Amino acid sequence: MGALATAEEGKPLMQSGSNTAVYALDVDARRQARAFLGLPASVFAGACYCTASMSMVLLNKVALSSFGFGSPNALLFYQCALCVLLVHCCKLAGLVKVEPFNWQIIKIWVPVNIIFVGMIGTSFWALASDLNVAMLTVLKNLTNFFTLSGDYFLYGRTYKLNVWGCVGLMALSALCGAVTDLAFDARGYFWQMVNCLFTAAYSLYMRGAMDKVSQHTSDGKKLGEFSMVFYNNLLSLPFIALIMAGTGELRGWLTEPDLHNPTFMAVAAVSGIIGFAISFTSLWFLSTTTPSIYSLVGSLNKVPLALMGLFAFNVAWTLPNLLSILVGTLAGIVFTVAKSKS
Repeated sequence: MGALATAEEGKPLMQSGSNTAVYALDVDARRQARAFLGLPASVFAGACYCTASMSMVLLNKVALSSFGFGSPNALLFYQCALCVLLVHCCKLAGLVKVEPFNWQIIKIWVPVNIIFVGMIGTSFWALASDLNVAMLTVLKNLTNFFTLSGDYFLYGRTYKLNVWGCVGLMALSALCGAVTDLAFDARGYFWQMVNCLFTAAYSLYMRGAMDKVSQHTSDGKKLGEFSMVFYNNLLSLPFIALIMAGTGELRGWLTEPDLHNPTFMAVAAVSGIIGFAISFTSLWFLSTTTPSIYSLVGSLNKVPLALMGLFAFNVAWTLPNLLSILVGTLAGIVFTVAKSKS
């Protein structure tokens, strides 16, 4: 019988004539270990990300439009600070491990963080406008075009025509929605388009940053999800504070009447907790897949979100509005079929 090999990932358990069979069993075992509730890690992480994302958009829209809260950047600062606090509490309780503070990691992570602040900031500003949730979700699909293009030019990844056809259907959905929008808001459209660019840049740049950071971690591995959540939100605070100072919110947010409204404070607290959840699930999902799949799968939650937005906020809708949502659904189906055959 051959000698036992080291239990390293990607190596056979035994060195003998049956190495190939044992290696296959080892791969299957590792895949099972990465499964959650019988689902592959990428599928489970994607489902968690979509759930958190939908909840976050709806709650932030409630907080920013239903109460008349006039300091969106202050709410963003609060959510990021709460994320830092929650991760730190989990660390003190021994539930998670966070990479020790490291200036080399900070230098690599600052560009990621600037893009992160741009992504969540423009999302807040779009939600604070008169742009309704349904139209926001339709426009969000345009992120996929930017991400696929970046994947091609930056990483040399190529995609078949059926994948590009999926993106084309999503773009058509956005066009149909824009043409039939009964409450056009130029400011909301502008910030949402900018948000699409930041979101694509975030998913594209993050993967490279993860590889660079692994050279400076204490164990030589990539940052864990909780470490990335901690660094992302901690480094965001000074940038958001600068934005608050530039917009005048730093002087006036304490005088907001809604700070004395228990309902608003409850919504803000829950949105902060969900912000922690979406930070973790988005990074977790991105670590299990490619930027393009991350972006496209994230688009699948836009269909139910758009429908919930139409009914939850009493938005006037027409048959063309619903047709644009249907086109988005078809795009998701096309992508699922294309991915299953690849």
